[in-house]
Amino acid sequence: MDMTPKGRLIAIGGAEDKGNGNDKNGTDAGTYIESSILRRVVDEMGGPSARIALITTASSIPDEVAQNYREAFGKLGVADLDVLDIRERMDVGPEMEKRLEEAGGVMISGGNQLRLTTTFGGTAFLKILKRRYQEEEGFVIAGTSAGAMCMSSTMIYQGQSATGLVKGGVKMTTGLGFIADVVIDTHFVNRGRFSRLTQCISGNPTAIGIGLGEDTGVVVSGGEHLETIGSGQVMLFDGHDISYSDLADVEEGEVFSIEGMRIHIISKGHSYSLRDRMFTGKPASRRQPV
Repeated sequence: MDMTPKGRLIAIGGAEDKGNGNDKNGTDAGTYIESSILRRVVDEMGGPSARIALITTASSIPDEVAQNYREAFGKLGVADLDVLDIRERMDVGPEMEKRLEEAGGVMISGGNQLRLTTTFGGTAFLKILKRRYQEEEGFVIAGTSAGAMCMSSTMIYQGQSATGLVKGGVKMTTGLGFIADVVIDTHFVNRGRFSRLTQCISGNPTAIGIGLGEDTGVVVSGGEHLETIGSGQVMLFDGHDISYSDLADVEEGEVFSIEGMRIHIISKGHSYSLRDRMFTGKPASRRQPV
């Protein structure tokens, strides 16, 4: 039985351009909204006529987040944004399931990823989301920040950059499980989270660590092919060739050592295969002839 998902995932590192002039560089982001990550999200979901379900569960300010996305998607011509105002497990009922069935795609906002797993884990709603992603060509699940981190089967929910290279300094749990054998981290460059993924992958070398920069993301097709989008970089951590690690032997709170971790950096226009663990697409040379 072919278990290759027919849908696509779009995992975004946070702080994506919403055309509100508040981008990370302080420039007029509204100038770039037409070529932004959110434009790609809309295009992948079928264009401006698509019905997009917005899940703001992760946020502590869901009304404000919903309004921000209404404005951003509105600038891209989307008229049918259905905000699923789910704040706790008791809100995840038949009405929300029906609205999910009617959506052309889903956008999951940022916030606290543990809110997402504790709210949706084990629910019929999550089963519908997984079924549609698995079986329906053109169905898209997009998520930013916490909404991206929750996509993997193993999810980081706590850990400061400063404690990432100390055993026990990163806490992990089970994510929503749209994609296996990866760990996704976000705001990766801006918040210096290199050490968090290093520990995650040294303890789970079967997985590939995906560190997403801000206003940067990956489009995942076939459950394993990554295409980089956005203005920044994606860092990939491959632990398959680790030849030495003392993570299992040192005491909790102590530093550890690793030999043989492979790291790749990919920017817009580059592609990577999780299955083959290698670049699969590189753009033509950007150098101009002299």
